[in-house]
Amino acid sequence: MQNVDASPKKRFVVGLTGGIGSGKSAATCEFERLGIDIVDADVVARDVVDVGTQGLSEIEMYFGKGILLDDGTLNRAALRDRVFSNSDAKEWLNNLLHPLIRARMQHLIELSTSQYCILSVPLLVENKLTTLCDKVVVVDCPTSTQLERAMLRDGSSEKTIKSIMASQASRETRLNAADYVLHNNTTLSALADQVNTLHATLLTLSAND
Repeated sequence: MQNVDASPKKRFVVGLTGGIGSGKSAATCEFERLGIDIVDADVVARDVVDVGTQGLSEIEMYFGKGILLDDGTLNRAALRDRVFSNSDAKEWLNNLLHPLIRARMQHLIELSTSQYCILSVPLLVENKLTTLCDKVVVVDCPTSTQLERAMLRDGSSEKTIKSIMASQASRETRLNAADYVLHNNTTLSALADQVNTLHATLLTLSAND
């Protein structure tokens, strides 16, 4: 009788990242429109602190019931305030959440059924999550464009956006980690065209992997 390899096929994972205002979310939507499964770190980060989760329970034990809203969900504004100027609390929170987020993302990757899947993570490079990826795609634009877009989108001050940009990897660091770059310095239509071209390449790569 012929032996059958029962081990699951390794998923081909494409990490997608970009600084604030770069257009990472727009690129992610384009891949999703093409039928590619998306594992979105922002969604996962919310899921791991949803009502009834281990994450939310431990946050409540550490910070007290005041960290919850009346409906039992996490008061994110209060949590941000608590960790903003408290390095110990911030470190504790990161040590709790990062392993939970990573485990959840790996689980969702295993559940994906498209030929490759997109792991969309704002801090892919900073949090060394490139180790989960077969290829890394960076959505890039000039820092001046990032600043302008983020201010327009979020209604935040220039100082706030610059502070966020400073906390992220530099443009050079992200580009050095990239296997492919999507240049988003003109229109969303131009970005979509680049995604379509890259999609064809990734289909070929993942089929041969």
